[in-house]
This record gives sequence, C-alpha cells and structure tokens, in this order.
Amino acid sequence: QVQLVESGGGLVQAGGSLRLSCAASGRTFTRWYTMGWFRQAPGKEREFVGAIAWSGGNTYYADSVKGRFTISRDNAKNTMYLQMNSLKAEDTAVYYCASDARYLRGSVLYDAGEYAYWGQGTQVTVSS
Repeated sequence: QVQLVESGGGLVQAGGSLRLSCAASGRTFTRWYTMGWFRQAPGKEREFVGAIAWSGGNTYYADSVKGRFTISRDNAKNTMYLQMNSLKAEDTAVYYCASDARYLRGSVLYDAGEYAYWGQGTQVTVSS
C-alpha cells in the first residue's frame, strides 16, 4: 500500500497564496509514475487540478488554474507540492493528492478513477 498525506491547507484571502504538500510513503515503487492533485467543492464532483509525471517531471494543469498553480516534486523526500497563487473564492475546496504506478497520459490523466491511491484531503478556503 501507498500512503499519501496532504498538508498545508488553510484559510487565505483572495489574491493570496498557499502551498500544499503531499508526502508519499509505504510500498516502494521504482518511481511513482504519476501524481496528481484533485479538488472537491461542496455539492460538486471531484475535479482535476494538475498532475506531474514523476520521472520526467512533465506537468499538466486544468485550464482553471493554469498560470496560477504550479506542481513540483522532491524526489529525495517523495513529496509533491502544489503552489497556489492568486487564489480566488472559487478555488475553495478540499484538495486531494493522488498517485498511480502507471504513467498516465491523455484523457485518463484527468480521470480520478484512474488513480489507485489517495490522501485524506486538506481544506483550502479562500475568502473574498
């Protein structure tokens, strides 16, 4: 099993910044091929925020966050980060970290059902 633990959520004013972390532990894959961030607002479905191909570092983003959010990773710490800038009220949601041992590409990258492992989520609240 892989354990994912998110941290860094909180309350921030619109226009502010937060950085989320996702620490991975447990069963050791040679490398976690894909790690992603999803979010879920009350009454809405879980939606793709962004992802990173662990080995090559390629990143992918939802249009709604492109240019404002940045995903990075620290291989030595097995940790992924989500730097969120210029936050808006509509970014308010529970943010989840997810991973899968496959190199996800194309449409499956955006599908929450394709990720095998999930963190417990961290609340991000942006006040307007």
